[in-house]
Amino acid sequence: MQSLQATSASSLQNLFWGKNLSFAPYTLNRMQDFKPAMTLPPSGPQRLSIKCGVRFRPCIDIHKGKVKQIVGSTLRDSKEADTSLVTNFESDKSAAEYAKLYRDDDLVGGHVIMLGADTLSISAAIEALHAYPGGLQVGGGIRTENALSYIEEGASHVIVTSFVFNNGQMDLERLKELASLVGRNRLVLDLSCRKKEGEYVIVTDKWQKFTDVRLNEEVLNFLADYSDEFLVHGVDVEGKKLGIDEELVALLGKYSPIPVTYAGGVTVMADLEKIKLAGMGRVDVTVGSALDIFGGNLAYKDVVAWHALQDPLAV
Repeated sequence: MQSLQATSASSLQNLFWGKNLSFAPYTLNRMQDFKPAMTLPPSGPQRLSIKCGVRFRPCIDIHKGKVKQIVGSTLRDSKEADTSLVTNFESDKSAAEYAKLYRDDDLVGGHVIMLGADTLSISAAIEALHAYPGGLQVGGGIRTENALSYIEEGASHVIVTSFVFNNGQMDLERLKELASLVGRNRLVLDLSCRKKEGEYVIVTDKWQKFTDVRLNEEVLNFLADYSDEFLVHGVDVEGKKLGIDEELVALLGKYSPIPVTYAGGVTVMADLEKIKLAGMGRVDVTVGSALDIFGGNLAYKDVVAWHALQDPLAV
């Protein structure tokens, strides 16, 4: 499979929704600009042969300093009233306490997400990173100005969406800048998506705004040159405990050339096996509202036990 850098301008344009689109400030007629900012492993089928096992990735979602489980599609700008916000659970435990739990259970690669840029949420996230240095990723309002500070506070990776997918388009210059700043091996791209006209489209701005970027094989291969992992929420089912989006999981399992974590809709233990099957053993999973530690009915200890039984070659 040829890489995106070698794709014709007309083929590249088919990956996105508009007609005369650009990766600011690069146009489709300047294909020479589509080169990684660093010397990186080549994209292509050889990366798909990497052995990956399924892992449970824990989460800590923080809203106004509190650990909460929120239906993500109901989030709005923090300046607006929260009348539309649907909260499944608010914990009396701190983010740091959850981080210690995950540390004690040897769960690596979980994500701390700040659902707002308020100082209380930032402080809570930093406390969690201090409680489990090197074991957690952090996202929410990450940009070049603050990315390194979270790494210095103990994050293994920073997770980015809106900074790179800016104003509805992929900003290649920002992506290059961020990957060069923190290193590709510390960058996770959040490619959370919703269905639009039968295809999965990346959404930003608290999942309220569609970008012009469709989630497909070519896009995944291109973005893998700049990131270590992908995090993908199935927004249409996230937080609703309606079951997983098997079609999305299958797409990720088939086409993602780097580790990818799926989130959304897990309700019962059988859903974990569905993800393992649909993702061909190549898609990790996170569980939120369904867990008993977040007010749900799915036993956290059972999920941890399931995780321990998975492929020991998981990377």
